[in-house]
Formats: sequence, structure tokens, C-alpha cells
Amino acid sequence: MYGVDATIIGAGVVGLSIACRISPSLRHVVVLESEPGPGRGISSRNSEVIHAGIYYPEGSVKAQLCVKGSSMIYAFCSKYDIPFRKIGKVVVAASEKEDASIEELFLKGTDNGAPGLRMLGPKELAEIEPRVKGTCALHSPNTGILDSHRFIKRLESMCIDRGVTFLYNSSVLGLEKTASGFVCTVEDTRRASYCFSSQVVINAAGLGSDQIASLAGIDIDQAHYRIFPVKGEYFRVRPSKQHMIKGLVYPSPEKHLTGLGIHATKDLSGSLRLGPNAIYVEHMDYDVDPKHARDFFESTHAIMPFLEKDDLIPDMAGIRPKLQEKGAAFCDFVISHENSRSMEGLINLIGIESPGLTSCLAIAEKVAFILNEDGLFQVAL
Repeated sequence: MYGVDATIIGAGVVGLSIACRISPSLRHVVVLESEPGPGRGISSRNSEVIHAGIYYPEGSVKAQLCVKGSSMIYAFCSKYDIPFRKIGKVVVAASEKEDASIEELFLKGTDNGAPGLRMLGPKELAEIEPRVKGTCALHSPNTGILDSHRFIKRLESMCIDRGVTFLYNSSVLGLEKTASGFVCTVEDTRRASYCFSSQVVINAAGLGSDQIASLAGIDIDQAHYRIFPVKGEYFRVRPSKQHMIKGLVYPSPEKHLTGLGIHATKDLSGSLRLGPNAIYVEHMDYDVDPKHARDFFESTHAIMPFLEKDDLIPDMAGIRPKLQEKGAAFCDFVISHENSRSMEGLINLIGIESPGLTSCLAIAEKVAFILNEDGLFQVAL
């Protein structure tokens, strides 16, 4: 049977980053992707924001990898000419009853090591965002935006240059543990299936990551690996009002970080959009319900009073792979070598939602460390 060193399941930004990071040290790395190209799922359906690391509990994997990943992704974009801008962000209290949560966010971000944070009063907020109203705000100057599509294509190109094999339109049907690794059973678009062996399997399958873990024999409910898909819609703001916001404008975050609240983001062309909301769904589609424009307007009008409901145009939607059930407490990233489950060589990455884009290069570093630390492969650190 044909064999490879490592198989990465999923060609989103996380899978691509891992492949790019470990391939120089391994003989043969394969990336399996069910879509016809890279980054067709979570990676290309988001706000394209480079986060600073202010929202997540101190010491959490999300906090650590977001802060580290932010500096890494800025350096990568500078080195490889990926368009980006540090346009900054304000997180705004709509009323005095939200002031305490903004101050708490400032302390949390400072403890996490997010750089340059400062509290703003109404006058200072007006100097940064004249059209935004609030009783106080947190300013994060290190938050930015990037061209995620150029970033994805650059990672893919680097992987190819480093000898990585990409198998697109390829769905994983089975993962069988063997003495030397795993037998991977794969099906292509013609319904033809084939098998190969892999010493290491890295599960970076995003929305399907829990099902890949299940294929390997893990009870995903017992392990708390079940994914709960959360849909987020976006509405574009009409062109005549896109200039009224300079950077990124966020409300006080939702309880348990189900989402960061419906916020205003700019893209590199200067276009302005609102989103995402957070809707737990059983069936996944990427349609935007025009009727939700009223909800978007009502949730943002207090801090962005220049907006009218008729300014909002349905744009696009994404789906996040959350580990927390509706109403449950915060859940961290899962990045786990499953040797404690007698599955040496299987590394699961589950629940990699926001800040997954910001963290992707740091996640790849963590996976490389696991490969070294657990004696799977010697990867240059």
C-alpha cells in the first residue's frame, strides 16, 4: 500500500498553514480537501479581521495563539506582499450600563498581551470615529484587515513549492488505526475510492472535524468534540455611507462569546458591511435572509446613528464550527494529540472558529511542536 508521512484533512487556512510549516522537514505530505480548491469554507466566509486577542480568557489557547498569531500574520503579509491594513478597532459601550463590560474587556486584553490598548471617553472616541456614539470605548490600534483570498493562494503556492500533494474533491470515508499509523480511505467525485497509509493524520476539517474524529473511533459526545454550526449573515452598507466609518466598530460582546456582536468592518477596497449575527442551525446554507436587515439596524443604530434600515443590502454568510451548545459557557480551541486514546499519530483540531484566521500560523507552530515533543517527527522549530 502506498504510504506518506503526514496527511492533513482540510485545505482551509489552518490546514494550509500546517502543511506549509511541516513539509520542509517531511518527505511526503498530503492535503485532502472535499472542495475543488483551497479555503472554500470558513476561511473565505468571514470578516477578514486580524484580531489583537482581547476577548478570550487569560491563559486560554485562543488568547495565546491569537496574540502570537497576530504578529506572525502581519510579518507574513509584509514579507510576501499580501495586502493588509492596520486600521484599528473601537469596542463601544452604547450606554453607561455597558461601561463596566468594556473596562473588563480592556483588563482582559491587557492581561492577554494585546498591544496598545487604551480606554476612550466620548470626546476621544469622536476623534477616532466622529460618526460613532458611545459612553466609552476600548481602542485596539493593532487590529487590522487582510486579503484572505490572496493569503490562501500564497499558502497553497508555498506548499506546492515544498512538495505538498493536494487532493481536491476528495472526501474521507474511513480512518483505521494500524501499528504504523492510519489507513485513510478516500472517495473522489466519480465515487471511486482508494486507500493509502499515513504515519500521522492531522484533522483540520473545520465544520467536518468532529465527523473525522468520529471516523477514527472517538465518541465525539463523550470527548466534547461535537460541532454546533452557527450561521453568521452579513449586510453591505450602501456606497453613499461607506466613508462614515474609518476603521472597525464593535459593540460590547455577547454573553459567553457566542459572537462578538454585529459589528462594522471595512475591507481593503473601503467597502463597509455589518455582521455577523449568530444563529444556531441544523441545516447549513449560505443564504442571507433580507428580513434580518431590521435586526441588524436595531442592534447597531445606538452606536452608529447615521445608519438607516434601507442602507443595508444582503451580502454573504458564513458558518462557524462552535464547540459550545446554545447558551453554554465559553469553549476553547481543541488541539490534541490523541495518544491518550491509543491513537498515536492522530492530531485533532476541533472548534477552530474565530480567531482561527488570525491564529493559523501560530496553530501550525503548535502542531509542529507536538510532532517534535511527542516523538512523531523531527520538525525544525
